[in-house]
Amino acid sequence: MGRHSLPDQYGAGGSDPRPRIRRRTVALATALVLTVAGGAAAAVRSGLLSFGSSCRDHPVRLTVAASPDMAPALTVAAKRAKDGGLTSDGQCLEVGVTARESSKVAETLAAGKDPDAQVWVADSDLWVQRITADRKATRVTPVGNVASTPVAVAMVPAAAKSLGWPKKTYSWLELAGATLRDGSLRLGAADPARSATGLLALTQIGAAAAGVKDGDTQAAALMKTLSQRASDTDAQVLDTLPRDASGAEQGNPQRNRAVVVTEQASFTHNASADAGTGLDLFYPKDGSPRLDYPYTLVDKTRLSTDESRAAIRFMTFLRRPEQQKLLQKHGFRTSDYDAPQTLVTAAGGSSPQPFAEPAARPTSDTAVEEALGTWTITVQSARLTTVVDASSSMSEPVPGTGRSRMEVTRSSLLQALATFTPEDEIGLWEFSTKLDGDKDYRVLVPTERLGDTAADGETQRDRLSAAFGDLSPVPDGATGLYDTTLAAYRQATASYVKGKFNALVILTDGVNQDPGSISRTTLLTELRKLASPERPVPLIMIAVGPDADREEADQIAGATGGSGQSVTDPSQIHTVILKAIVAAGTQGDED
Repeated sequence: MGRHSLPDQYGAGGSDPRPRIRRRTVALATALVLTVAGGAAAAVRSGLLSFGSSCRDHPVRLTVAASPDMAPALTVAAKRAKDGGLTSDGQCLEVGVTARESSKVAETLAAGKDPDAQVWVADSDLWVQRITADRKATRVTPVGNVASTPVAVAMVPAAAKSLGWPKKTYSWLELAGATLRDGSLRLGAADPARSATGLLALTQIGAAAAGVKDGDTQAAALMKTLSQRASDTDAQVLDTLPRDASGAEQGNPQRNRAVVVTEQASFTHNASADAGTGLDLFYPKDGSPRLDYPYTLVDKTRLSTDESRAAIRFMTFLRRPEQQKLLQKHGFRTSDYDAPQTLVTAAGGSSPQPFAEPAARPTSDTAVEEALGTWTITVQSARLTTVVDASSSMSEPVPGTGRSRMEVTRSSLLQALATFTPEDEIGLWEFSTKLDGDKDYRVLVPTERLGDTAADGETQRDRLSAAFGDLSPVPDGATGLYDTTLAAYRQATASYVKGKFNALVILTDGVNQDPGSISRTTLLTELRKLASPERPVPLIMIAVGPDADREEADQIAGATGGSGQSVTDPSQIHTVILKAIVAAGTQGDED
């Protein structure tokens, strides 16, 4: 997944969350239309922007890969287009719609592969941003948005009533906290690594937690609890609800009584004949992020002129009033400013729940990365050995902070440590040159479970906190990078623990300065020998400051299936570690 931005601040239709993105989208759409049609007049004459009744012998065939919740509406629209003789440049359109999970299509595109579709309608711009940010991925071009739907929390009536629905309103953090305090509420959600709905909700909770005392601890506890009840897809989340109103079903500990869903999903659930009992919908008062269904051309450089024109033609068809009504009939919003009362009521909403408020303000890409990274290491316990450069250059000041590189690094590592659970295993090495006899490195805290307690009553977390705090640059110490990297990677692979996310994290602010060490070529050769797909231990090498070599970090880490990262300010280390863990975890899934 490499990665994100939040959906539309205000909502639906053709809008986008941030003005700069919106302007880019409009420009792209305009450029496409003008390029393929030769201007508005030519577009009208060709049938690109108008209906025509005549068809050539061979229709233009398009395949649209659509999010499963959107696919039914687009299937009906495609049939209407065919039955109504919709044409592009005088040729009939035959649009086939296939329901594909957005995460699956994103994985295919990220691998540089063809998803067997000319158009992709994901459920969220999160996926599109992830692909466009990846230079190795198949190119995609967003040209508009189809509809939107807010993310909320649905509950079975008894559970909603216990929280004072609909009169009492809650923030995301308050709703999440209520489910922690009352075990009978049992909150479920789709896996944020596979679901934009789950990730947007998680990011809102994380953002809210950052503003309160001990919020990080509360958020981590929630994620741990939520991970035990996470489903792979949004559709599966609804399957975890009680099947009927009987006491046996309502009291079944395996059944969730509250779920993170979209308004559209709740609408569809409540409308189904076999839904059993309807859901009541809480709209958090700090704002509901929205899925925004971007309409995206896949690798437009490989599309024929006819396919490009037909794709734009079908998008403009979806903007017509008849198709907007169709989307509303399927539970989607089609206006930035309108929340149809009939839709909200059918979805389980009611005043004074703030269903008509603008969407939650877009959260930064960094916040999304941190939320997903924290989720990843919460769901799967981690085993990480952290190796920190202690050469004399770490005493250099960080501009504008009044602190040294090492001081800022210590703070960032302590911040990262707070996000790990007692089940995670973390260790610490330091390196310079000749720290331990002829060795350039020294093991400060062996890699062990954070919750383990020594005979003196001190936990592994306590030992690490103290060791992080004691890190200091070695006077006149140089950077013994190569020998240290090989030794640490040998240890990490030899001590691999199955069922955990194993990784080695090395932070350095310079290049190798040990003239007696192995060469870079030898290091890369040995790392490739040690790396094993069956026992993956990705190396995450973080180049800190202006003197570090990001290109070399990428090359060394890449030999193990890991990634090189760079930061100009050591305070960014916490975020970069989480981002690299997510990237390494995604690479592992693909392997």
